[in-house]
Amino acid sequence: MVMGELVVDTQVLVIGSGPGGYGAAFRAADLGLEVTLVDPAPRPGGVCLFQGCIPSKTFLFLSELIDDARRASAMGVSFAEPSIDLARVRAWREQVVDSMAKGLTTLCARRGIELISGKARFESADTVFVEDAAVRRIQFRQAIIATGSHPLALPGVPLVADGRIMDSSGALALADIPERLLVIGGGYIGLELGSLYAGLGSRVRLVELSDRLLGGVDRDLVLPLQRRLEQAFDSIRLQTRVTGLKECADQVEVSLEIDGRTSTESVERVLVAIGRAANSDGLGLDRAGVRVGPGGEIVVDEQQRTNVAQIFAVGDVCGGMMLAHTATRQGKVAAEVIAGQASAFDVRAVPAVVYTDPQVAWCGLSEEQARQNKLPVRVERFPWKYSGRAATMGATDGLTKLLVDPESGRILGLGITGRDAEGLIAEGVLAIEMGALAEDLALSIHPHPTLSETEAEAAELYSGSATHLLAGKGG
Repeated sequence: MVMGELVVDTQVLVIGSGPGGYGAAFRAADLGLEVTLVDPAPRPGGVCLFQGCIPSKTFLFLSELIDDARRASAMGVSFAEPSIDLARVRAWREQVVDSMAKGLTTLCARRGIELISGKARFESADTVFVEDAAVRRIQFRQAIIATGSHPLALPGVPLVADGRIMDSSGALALADIPERLLVIGGGYIGLELGSLYAGLGSRVRLVELSDRLLGGVDRDLVLPLQRRLEQAFDSIRLQTRVTGLKECADQVEVSLEIDGRTSTESVERVLVAIGRAANSDGLGLDRAGVRVGPGGEIVVDEQQRTNVAQIFAVGDVCGGMMLAHTATRQGKVAAEVIAGQASAFDVRAVPAVVYTDPQVAWCGLSEEQARQNKLPVRVERFPWKYSGRAATMGATDGLTKLLVDPESGRILGLGITGRDAEGLIAEGVLAIEMGALAEDLALSIHPHPTLSETEAEAAELYSGSATHLLAGKGG
């Protein structure tokens, strides 16, 4: 590296330090490459660590504790209503985030990665200019773009920091617990953050433009969650359009349209959670010759390579499901390809988890995808009302669902709604990636009593050997 002219020359430049960026940087460094990591933030971690995955799950865990304490009264154990100290709650979040950020910074240092705080913009296919940094230009042999995504705003409604109309980052700042909160959007972000605020005491109203929650997820997996949220939220209104938002001194006036009728209401805060878009603007991609898709997503091949041979892209900026673990894997693939290894993002089962109560998780082929693509599939469902462990937890509204190739018996997909679905789904991912048969899953002894038994019994339904449910009665 040459620092005299404030120009850095590096083998691998990584732009963006979220899960995709630091995953790529760490892997490249481990493979012996010289790596420079650039991000406007002073510490690695990205939106996931500072404004997304980690803060939301930290708060959702506390919300779950409150809900569990309330449900325990039906089991004979009663607690007083919780006293919430927002300052200490926020301090706990910061403690968790700070600890993880320090860990990532230490790992960068130990791997010899050069961290530069600033905003990178391509000047050509081998040089970037860095704003707000001592280093003004970086020349690279290979570059990996990992700039992530940002929340979409309603047309004509700007999202202002510290305003009453919030995006997910604003909601996770947890400025207060509003008496009334309107959530716009029935996707996973809206449902998770709506659940969080409901657990903390807000009266949550949710509106969704389409005719269902969690569009794209099999309806039978969503139904137990929707039933629970109908009790936890003040209201859930589907096929409802927000036609206007007006922020006032102490409230937001909301105009709605449903079935051709209009109405207005007032709430203390509004959360806009209608999706995310790739952070590709302002990168100077045109100067580098990098091609983007119609939504601003960077187009890549299975090796994460763009149309410019020495430039790669990973994570949310490439579009798709926009999941942190997907970004990390893609980052590793890009680093391995740059290092000359035979690597590709060739994944059969990407797990997705909605951290509500109950949780919803799925991987591989869904029933809706099979139907749309006219793929033959056999579906087996094991309701948790037949699970001993679910009964002990008061969690009998769950469901485990297995999709199997009717000819080969190979497991194609798995869906779970219920407690701890976030951990249970990993067995399905492994089974699909290994090409396991339903028989393999059924013959693998699962400990009793556990929720993991529901996966085995779903597989046993396929072979006709289920213990706690007669074959053919799972649907």
